[in-house]
Amino acid sequence: MPDAPASGLATSSVPAAPSVLDLAPVVPVVTLYDADDAVPLVRALVAGGLPAVEITLRTPAGLDAVRAVTRDVPDAIVGAGTVLTPRQVSGALDAGARFLVSPGCTDGLLTAMLGSGVPVLPGVATASEAMALLERGVGDMKFFPAEAAGGVRYLRSLAAPLPSARFCATGGIDAARAADYLALPNVPCVGGSWMVPADAVRAGDWGRIERLARAAAAAGGTLPGAPEPGPVNSAGAPCR
Repeated sequence: MPDAPASGLATSSVPAAPSVLDLAPVVPVVTLYDADDAVPLVRALVAGGLPAVEITLRTPAGLDAVRAVTRDVPDAIVGAGTVLTPRQVSGALDAGARFLVSPGCTDGLLTAMLGSGVPVLPGVATASEAMALLERGVGDMKFFPAEAAGGVRYLRSLAAPLPSARFCATGGIDAARAADYLALPNVPCVGGSWMVPADAVRAGDWGRIERLARAAAAAGGTLPGAPEPGPVNSAGAPCR
């Protein structure tokens, strides 16, 4: 009888889908309290050059926001963030989420995410947590909360011992810090909310959000006219 994995975790294959890390260097992380704000907000982000958007499930409006953007903003690649349970995985997929992001990871959640058929970013904050995901065949992960968990220095220190791990750094990152993370060889992507300030969302100031998105896209090299990732279809695979 073959030995069980040393971690004690069940094995699972990673879905054949492109990574979230390859969608765009900067991914806005959006938390909404009114789903009606979702479509104009995401249209402003896309117009500013940020096509991949993570809408968190921290509020009751989250799933409705994902559903509305999926229906009405075809140029956006919308994912669900703060996914905490297998039930939320199912709800996000039903709403049309095209990728899934979690702040941390349990065995049950990871199994559900890997079975979803869309790109996923399970969350880690330590080398041991990253190693556990690598044992499951997951090389791309969210590093959260980035600034509080050690930031640029910590991620740089992981590059040599964990060369197959890549991270989307998220948590406490602003416009001034994003470039420092993106300069690391193991950080192709950062997530943040600096381009969607709460006061601009409350005021419906979509023009301001588009300007902030344009500045963020320029920092990440994703302005319109620069090479951008192609769209993905409903299964998470690239459209050719």
